[in-house]
Amino acid sequence: MTVSSDQDRSEEAGLPAPPADGPGLFGDATPPPAPAVADAAPAAPYRVLARKYRPTTFDDLIGQETTVRILRNAFALGRVAHAFMLTGVRGVGKTTTARIIARALNCTGPDGNGGPTADPCGVCPNCVAILADRHPDVLEMDAASRTGVDDVREIIEATRFRPMQGRMKVFIIDEVHMLSRNAFNALLKTLEEPPAQVTFIFATTELRKVPVTVLSRCQTFALRRVPQVELAAHFDRVARAENVVFTSDALALIARAADGSVRDGLSLLDQAIAQGTLDGEGGTDAAPIGLDLVAGMLGLADRGLVFDLLDAVLEGRPERALAITGDVYERGGDLGVMLGDVLELVHTVSRLKAIPALRDNPEMPEAERQRGAALAERVPVPVLGRTWQMLLKGVAEVEQAPDRRQAAEMVLIRLCYVADLPPPGDLVRRMLGQDAAALPVQSSAAPTAPAGGGVQAGATSSVTAGPEGGGGAIRMVANGGVRVDATPQHAPDTGRVEDEALAPSPRTWRETLALVSGRDAMLHGHLYHAVHLVAFAPPLITIRVERNSLPGLARRLETFLREMTDDASWQVRQSEEEGEATIAEQGAEIIQLHRAQAQAHPLVQAVLAVFPTARLGAVTDHALDDYGLPPEELALESLAPDLEFAPLDADLVEEDDLDADDFA
Repeated sequence: MTVSSDQDRSEEAGLPAPPADGPGLFGDATPPPAPAVADAAPAAPYRVLARKYRPTTFDDLIGQETTVRILRNAFALGRVAHAFMLTGVRGVGKTTTARIIARALNCTGPDGNGGPTADPCGVCPNCVAILADRHPDVLEMDAASRTGVDDVREIIEATRFRPMQGRMKVFIIDEVHMLSRNAFNALLKTLEEPPAQVTFIFATTELRKVPVTVLSRCQTFALRRVPQVELAAHFDRVARAENVVFTSDALALIARAADGSVRDGLSLLDQAIAQGTLDGEGGTDAAPIGLDLVAGMLGLADRGLVFDLLDAVLEGRPERALAITGDVYERGGDLGVMLGDVLELVHTVSRLKAIPALRDNPEMPEAERQRGAALAERVPVPVLGRTWQMLLKGVAEVEQAPDRRQAAEMVLIRLCYVADLPPPGDLVRRMLGQDAAALPVQSSAAPTAPAGGGVQAGATSSVTAGPEGGGGAIRMVANGGVRVDATPQHAPDTGRVEDEALAPSPRTWRETLALVSGRDAMLHGHLYHAVHLVAFAPPLITIRVERNSLPGLARRLETFLREMTDDASWQVRQSEEEGEATIAEQGAEIIQLHRAQAQAHPLVQAVLAVFPTARLGAVTDHALDDYGLPPEELALESLAPDLEFAPLDADLVEEDDLDADDFA
């Protein structure tokens, strides 16, 4: 049927045409013609970059190579699971990956005869409908707003029906960890044995909140944070597609602020494009959007200013530090965020000091590699650790303070004045009147015993005490001192190969306890607290066991020694003789003795004089072994060589009974 205008019909009937602005044949006014406009179609609403450049295929996903490889192989082998659990931080592509899987399961190809594929065509009705979020068989549910059992029952009821349009029904449940406990329980049976045409895909940022009964029924994929280098390259491609140019430093700063999240980074990139193009930057013919504009948008201090601030703090220059913070504050920066940047920089410098190979890492920005490496060369680890601890507490203070600027400046002032304080070791030496540092233990000689009663501190390498390596080994401990191992680190060469599972025969009673320790805790406890050594003459050991001790202790120790050393000649006999004190009693006596010596030490006396309310705490002697006793090889060496001591139970001798020849 052909529809003609009023003017055409009038001409065919021989009637005059009505005026253009007059009434029609039937008395109705003819509307004026619309003006001819080339672009009459309304403009499409703007889509943010995170939605506009959302990946539609596995090839578009960045930073998730492991997950993509596994999923591709699963589709190629026809081993696609019925339930997936996608976990990771926000913005790494969990929901996007779920939608790609849904398209891959339902794609029919351009000809309509294709099967499940890891490369969906994007043109078939199922692909188009899923991309437009209107496919009737791909259902998405936000578990953050629908957490109850009734919501899960709707899903379970929907699984009973076959798909209406696609090949598979796909249920995508986002933030699945928000479901209630009863909702999880209601889903378990269906999740374990779903119909053949149903696939579940869960996404969560809190995997630990998902019950293990649900995790065991799913294939779990951990989507990792995207590295900063890949993020910066991706943002550069997106910006050029939008006809906007950024400097590499600006893109690196956006990638660092994104913290591994693609969506967060694209949102920041969108904001930077809007601000930069408004200021006349970023166009193909204009200057690129630079670091200063992005740093100001993010409320961050310039990276060079952060380095300058850390330099001023470490050099103890508060006026320079406060001038930098004032400049950042005037530019609208948040001083709390600035302290966080300094904290991050201290961590970076510490990593560069611990791992020098990082200086050649291309993923690290150029400023960190150059200025950070220079800081790592001249700042010692104790200073970095002290700065880290003070900044960590300072950031918390800024968050709680009524005025963030005042709190941040007070933190920096404290750091500047702490920079002038000497290390604790120098303070101790100054109080003792020693200007030079303690001499390290030499590897060619036995350790010396200073006036304090311990082994000389400051050792830089392990040495062997005793002649011909027969003594214990001296090694560094965590707090900078040294200690002596009771057992030698290397057994003497006997000319034959020993079984690695066998232990060397103990040479002393204390070595016997050390051998039992870690292998038989109950036996070791009774030997330590309730056994008195009477005689130790390998392979015969004579002991006295206190009452109410472990039944059959002697026999148990004898069996243990025979099995561990593969020597059947060991014998352990019990005796009624008094014997020595237990190892525990000997250690307690040594502790009391060292406490008395420490109390009388000139340094302790000087400290107590300055701080009258101070109290002496636990006394630790790093020269002692694990039982709190002097090493057996060094026990006699630690005493003065020209002095001999009588036994503790010796009788007192009157002055008249002494022989005059003894004093000649």
